[in-house]
Amino acid sequence: MRKLVLRIYIDGINIPRKIDHDPTLNIESPKQWKVLPKALARDEMESTLAGPLARHPQGKTELAQALALRDRAMLEVFYAGALRVSEAINARLEDLKLEAGYMLVRGKGDKERVVPLGKSAQDSLKTYLAAARPKLLSGKGIGLATKSPLLFIARGGRKLTRQRVWQMVSAASSASGRHASPHMLRHSCATHMVENGADLRTVQTILGHADISTTQVYTHLALDRLRTVYQKHHPRAKAR
Repeated sequence: MRKLVLRIYIDGINIPRKIDHDPTLNIESPKQWKVLPKALARDEMESTLAGPLARHPQGKTELAQALALRDRAMLEVFYAGALRVSEAINARLEDLKLEAGYMLVRGKGDKERVVPLGKSAQDSLKTYLAAARPKLLSGKGIGLATKSPLLFIARGGRKLTRQRVWQMVSAASSASGRHASPHMLRHSCATHMVENGADLRTVQTILGHADISTTQVYTHLALDRLRTVYQKHHPRAKAR
């Protein structure tokens, strides 16, 4: 046990005294505030996924329709696999295993993880690869196409920028009344899975978190949503 030196001043003279215990030993240190990630509600998520095709319906130019199909596929993959922006724009065609229903994702520190893709994401990707990507490679839907190893591309086969993806997600989500970011789609995937009963280890694997304590923040979101629904619907939840 360490001893502290207590300095007492008598008539201006510094007289040191020792005490036998540390009075600060059992005082808890202040905890860092945790900022809970923002997520879209399920109806907001549905509106966001439908956003690109609603803004560019059938009858628009071939290039505009191709861009809408690409954006819809990207949104589905963001929500299905909780991808980060860098992971989406750097994804390669060879990483996609549509027949098996998953894709390989290279995350932080060049770590690879397997991300499952649901039926909706698979269908959107099939449509994009068949009807949209070839037109984006050529730029106008006709002529000699360029080549690109990337899964999601800009017109002319160029690589998508982070800024363009953020703009796309923001525009798509405006139909829901929210201006979401790609990271909000990642949070929405994790939140909705936990709400539906997914275990944290599975969610951790999909998100690519190195430490499960990072994933545990989503349990707070699910509990908060559970409390809100309970208070709204339970007949004895409100004060009489």
